[in-house]
Amino acid sequence: MKKAVATKSKVAFATAIMMVAVGMAGTASATAEEVTSLSEIFTKGDINLSFRYRYEYVDQDVDTLNVAKASTLKSRLTLTSASFHGFSGLLEVDDVAQIGSESYATPSNGKASQYPIVADPDGTDINQAFLKYKNDYFAGTAGRQRINHAGQRFVGGVGWRQNEQTYDALRLELPVGPIKLDYSYIWDVNRVFGPDTGGAQPRRFDSDSHALYLSYSPAAGHNIGVYAYLLDFDNRVENVTGNSSQTYGVEYNGAFGPITVAAAAASQTDYGDNATDYDAEYYLVELGTKVKGVGLGIGYELLGSDDGKKAFSTPLATLHKFQGWADMFLVTPNDGIEDLYFKVTSSVAGVSLAAFYHDFNADEGSADYGEEFDIVATYPINRNLSVELKYAMYNADEFAVDTEKVWFTVNYTF
Repeated sequence: MKKAVATKSKVAFATAIMMVAVGMAGTASATAEEVTSLSEIFTKGDINLSFRYRYEYVDQDVDTLNVAKASTLKSRLTLTSASFHGFSGLLEVDDVAQIGSESYATPSNGKASQYPIVADPDGTDINQAFLKYKNDYFAGTAGRQRINHAGQRFVGGVGWRQNEQTYDALRLELPVGPIKLDYSYIWDVNRVFGPDTGGAQPRRFDSDSHALYLSYSPAAGHNIGVYAYLLDFDNRVENVTGNSSQTYGVEYNGAFGPITVAAAAASQTDYGDNATDYDAEYYLVELGTKVKGVGLGIGYELLGSDDGKKAFSTPLATLHKFQGWADMFLVTPNDGIEDLYFKVTSSVAGVSLAAFYHDFNADEGSADYGEEFDIVATYPINRNLSVELKYAMYNADEFAVDTEKVWFTVNYTF
């Protein structure tokens, strides 16, 4: 009975958000703009409301676990002020509500012995809240914010999950000649596990970290990125200091005729409070082309190991984008990982389609981790409404267990 009442209250909260937004819409313009008086900062601001419903099915080959079935609704209200002499502000509130029975485990609901984990716990929190200054030459943002660097392999928002990863940070963005500089000092990482989680999956990483990304385009269609990530985490109770590292690397994205190329290389060592002395390498190469409207790609990604002690890790990445959607490698195994993958993309009758195949192996030793098949279909019904069906199947060999996942998602934006 208590759970039913809690669920009803979450749905009521989502409804209330919508009513507040509709009520305020009459006093706010469609888009934020530059104003000439303080009184117009809020009356000419911008209001956005979005909903994302998701059903997630997870079946793992573990005798003691039931099939997880998670039905959740994310409601997001975003208030953006108008700009006054370059200054503006943003407040964004997210609510994740469980719809129906809680037949899945989260890091905080105590059901990990019954069901596989679905990292979408319910709860309400402030997703973003920041003050920003911007002119033609410089932008500075202070507060809780979204930070996505390049393809999000090292720093991202994990927008796939219902709870987004955001950063309490000071961020500076400016051009230095032909180079664009993006620097952030991060003092807190607000992770995807919801407002009530703790223990092995803390809600936050207490951070004393620096993230620097420099991008340069030497010619149209070609981009070079250079990055440095000095990550120092101090969650001693939750034992996450092993994620502290310093990483330096370079990446390239471009095209030569019909062939697209992506390549990257990086080196990582221990940093800050990390007690493990290690040195690991990262490499990526991906080639792609199109044949009669069908995209074809092949890639190889290596997260190397230092003699099995510790492997290259990317704890702030949007990890779901990489090494398979079944999320079997969110934490890099100490023996590292080699990922050889193939992808096919197309569009049929307005439906965007993509399919991937991954072959996973250890970098240190000869372990064959397994293989994975992924497929997704996305259909935009109109400019406000879209639906998506997504599937992942991981076939285990010498790592983890067979895992099958299905997602059905509906996105609606006012």
